[in-house]
Amino acid sequence: MNDRPAGAGGGGRTGVGARPVRAGADMTAPTAVRYALVPVPRLSLATVARRSGLHPELIRRFVALGLVDAERDSAGHLVFDPTAPAVLARIQRLRSGLCLNYASIGLVLDLLDRISLLEAALRGRGTRRETPPWT
Repeated sequence: MNDRPAGAGGGGRTGVGARPVRAGADMTAPTAVRYALVPVPRLSLATVARRSGLHPELIRRFVALGLVDAERDSAGHLVFDPTAPAVLARIQRLRSGLCLNYASIGLVLDLLDRISLLEAALRGRGTRRETPPWT
C-alpha cells in the first residue's frame, strides 16, 4: 500500500531517481546530459562588488532587473560568472555616458548582443566587406 498522495511521484516511471512522466511528454526525444570536465569558477557577491566598485545592494538590484546573470549556490547565495564585473562596467558606462535608465539599459544590452551575433554570423559566411556594396 502506498501512503503517498496521488501525483506525488507515484505516476510515471518507477525506480530510484525516476521523475514522473508528464502527460503528452515526448519519450522519443533524446535527453542530453552535460558534465563539466573542469569546474567553472564562480564569483561571490562580495568579490563581484569589490572588483566592480559597486555596492552589493545595487548588484542585487541589477540581478532582479535581469541586467546581470546570477545563480544561487547550495547555500542560497548569489554566485556570478567571471565576466560579471565586465558586464557591470558596461552597464555603468551606458548609465553615465548616455544617461539611460536601467530599463532602457536592458534594451540596449539586448540590441548590442544581437548586433554582435549578426556580425559574427556575417564574418563566418565571409560576406562582410570593409566598404559597403552601395558605394
